[in-house]
Amino acid sequence: MKRSNVHRQRGAALLTAMVIVTLVATLAAAMVWQQWRAVQVEAAERARLQAAWILNGALDWARLILREDARTGGANGTDNLGEPWAVPLAEARLSTFLAADKDNTDDAPDAFLSGAISDAQARYNLRNLFDAAGKVVPGEQKVLQRLCDTAGVSPEVAARLASALALASIGGSDAPLMPQSVTQLTWLGLDAQTVALLAPYVVLLPTATPVNLNTATSDVIAAVLGLTAGDAKGLVATRERTPFKTLDEAKKSLPEGLALNEKQVAVATRYFEVRGQLRLNDRVLRERSLVVRSNQEVLTVQRERMSLTDPAS
Repeated sequence: MKRSNVHRQRGAALLTAMVIVTLVATLAAAMVWQQWRAVQVEAAERARLQAAWILNGALDWARLILREDARTGGANGTDNLGEPWAVPLAEARLSTFLAADKDNTDDAPDAFLSGAISDAQARYNLRNLFDAAGKVVPGEQKVLQRLCDTAGVSPEVAARLASALALASIGGSDAPLMPQSVTQLTWLGLDAQTVALLAPYVVLLPTATPVNLNTATSDVIAAVLGLTAGDAKGLVATRERTPFKTLDEAKKSLPEGLALNEKQVAVATRYFEVRGQLRLNDRVLRERSLVVRSNQEVLTVQRERMSLTDPAS
């Protein structure tokens, strides 16, 4: 009997020891996982901060180029695709930008930076569709209808979009929220496919703007001025040889008798889009910024950032 009790006590002690060992192992594993997780979070946050810092530098680079362009533009004050700002920045290793400072190249992250500046006024500004009182401008709606035909979008989209934007500009409890970019036009009931088809031709800027004849495509020029495709392509061919310095020069390349409205077309630009991409290890970070240039001052109006984990996407 006593021997049986001894065996039971030994068994209970062994079981207790096994439970304690299991608990200790579980707690140790949990602590190791939490520590690993903390390291991963810290590494991700450090990478995010590094990427944001680098992309801030890319935006500053673009603003510097635009300021320099304004400073050296002289009395002409025009913008065309032959200027330095229109040359994209090909993807390059970050260390190449830091080569002047030897202290930075050794510890620089394995990152690749690329970017481009584009003329936002090379596309038709949807802000032109309505006036200050929130009323649709019929002539501007016809421009959008022509662009819808070019993009392969139903013509009724123009009237629906113009009315929705005009209503949003007034505000009120029943008014939709005013989009700040073309990608947000889905707020007004447009499907994603329609927005994607219109995106190469339209833009949504904070104020009404003319289309720059020195940078716009022939499709946009044809829609804005009501030209045939051939006349618009002829205008583009002329400006590629010699960019227009004034609207009078552009008028010489247009059919006789066609008047140019300074509110519709111009040869200079105030709004630019800056797109930057940073490839850091297995993460790709893209950023789109809208800047406005007034004289030699370049201010950031909007910034939109998108993080991707797959560099091939």
